Amino acid sequence: MGLQGLCRLMSRFNSYKRTNIILQHLKMSNHTDAAAEVLLERKGCAGVITLNRPRFLNTLTLGMIRQIYAQLKKWEQDPKTFLIIIKGAGEKAFCAGGDIRDSCQKPYIALIHGITMGGGVGVSVHGQFRVATEKSVFAMPETAIGLFPDVGGGYFLPRLQGKLGYFLALTGFRLKGRDVYTAGIATHFVDFEKLGMLEEDLLALKSPSKENIADVLETYHAKSKTDQDKPFILEEHMDKINSWFSANTVEQIVDNLQQDGSSFALEQLKVIKKMSPTSLKITLRQLMEGSSKTLPEVLIMEYRLSQACMKGHDFHEGVRAAEAFERCLCSLAKSPEVPALLLSRLGETPAMVNPAIYHFACT
Repeated sequence: MGLQGLCRLMSRFNSYKRTNIILQHLKMSNHTDAAAEVLLERKGCAGVITLNRPRFLNTLTLGMIRQIYAQLKKWEQDPKTFLIIIKGAGEKAFCAGGDIRDSCQKPYIALIHGITMGGGVGVSVHGQFRVATEKSVFAMPETAIGLFPDVGGGYFLPRLQGKLGYFLALTGFRLKGRDVYTAGIATHFVDFEKLGMLEEDLLALKSPSKENIADVLETYHAKSKTDQDKPFILEEHMDKINSWFSANTVEQIVDNLQQDGSSFALEQLKVIKKMSPTSLKITLRQLMEGSSKTLPEVLIMEYRLSQACMKGHDFHEGVRAAEAFERCLCSLAKSPEVPALLLSRLGETPAMVNPAIYHFACT
């Protein structure tokens, strides 16, 4: 391979970096030794969950999910447990994948430091308190591999400001640091160096109420100065994002971006054209439907949609193609063989988004 070919390959590889996190989760999901993968401890008045797979970005396995679920139910019934803290081991990731489809009835605090994607979002964003740091990285990149932003994405994404959630879901755009708080993903922002102190103060609370917990978090939030005056990364584009992504079809969103013609619009258009067309259609409809549903209703809808996706070819082909490309640096052929559908033909294709199938998913 010549230098020019290698440069082209690396350029294409960089375009697909956002899928690597998901792939690590998928490849490790069969790991069965869950004994040390999650630490479940009582500390003071709190139950503390530590996702303990830092080598694999703390991605969740089935064994971990079963352990966490069972322990959450025990802590809910324990009168000596007043709050629950969930965090990730290491400094790189909170949790980059997996899913727990449940809610906790006690105060639940997620320390979403580092990479927070997929299942990491699922075990944090629906809780009452979510604490970001300057090293937090949030994204929902599922449309890149033929899936959709599940883990309740159909509930929380359309409830973000304007059409921000639609933009994040369709493009997989990454939010970092204080922007995770500004966007509404996190409820508080705390400087990373103070995160350990925050946890200690939370654990030191005696029979705390939600108000007590909120007071502690607010105190740390108010004292955190990192990037305090930095504008939201999408601030200058929000009016246009709200306009572009107000469309009811993916085709119209694409037209809106093309007609705008600005460098930012064309950059997002380029990203969208790399996504699974089927996933784009499913995701847009998922968020539109989810905007008026309860979280339990959305989770039922998403479960049924996920089963439909497993029967199709986009997800399997998307993962296969991304894995092959990741390994490859061994092959120049990073083009999915099956679902090469043009956006202009989207309306003719995926049965998963026709009214009959969606009626089944939504009822």
